[in-house]
Amino acid sequence: MTQPVLYSFRRCPYAIRARLAIASARIEVELREVLLRDKAPEFLETSPTGTVPCLKVSDHVIDESFDIMLWALTQHDPENFLDRSDESRALIDTTDGPFKTALDRYKYHTRYDDCVRETEREKAKAHLDDLNARLSGQDWLFGDAPKLADLAILPFIRQFALTDKAWFDAQNWPHLQRWLETFLTSQRFTSIMTKYPKWQSGDPVTSFPKFPLF
Repeated sequence: MTQPVLYSFRRCPYAIRARLAIASARIEVELREVLLRDKAPEFLETSPTGTVPCLKVSDHVIDESFDIMLWALTQHDPENFLDRSDESRALIDTTDGPFKTALDRYKYHTRYDDCVRETEREKAKAHLDDLNARLSGQDWLFGDAPKLADLAILPFIRQFALTDKAWFDAQNWPHLQRWLETFLTSQRFTSIMTKYPKWQSGDPVTSFPKFPLF
């Protein structure tokens, strides 16, 4: 069987969560790093939306990050991450929907004519308040071990925090901040954040993950 091909961009939170799931599932893929301002023709021919991540498995293309996560963990889930509960999915949907909209308008406020940066930050803050409360008394969103929701949501909390780290650190979010720091300093995160040069047709195959993880 032809090795699956993953088009990725290192810092994209959607691509980060796809790589997290693929690495946990121990599924080896060919990693092709995309430069978003200079997208390879092969990538644009593969991805219906021209966005990362995009996974090609034989003749099948998966173009949504959460669907890539589900695909990988359905193949192999050694860490028991899969959680298809309504509560888990609702939390992910809120992150991907209202929170991500506010995050984009907060981080890239100059792109929007009608955007007030502080207003968008307050919208996002409401979701972070809820996550901080949920994490009180437990290490992860659904108990003492990470689950699908943690992998799916943490990359976006990282993106939000890095937008204004001093402001983020000054908030009264001890549980949220601990949760994020645990993730950022973990082998799990550092091992999937290796820098790769932009992929071009004819380059040697870059296998991901390079070695068994976690």
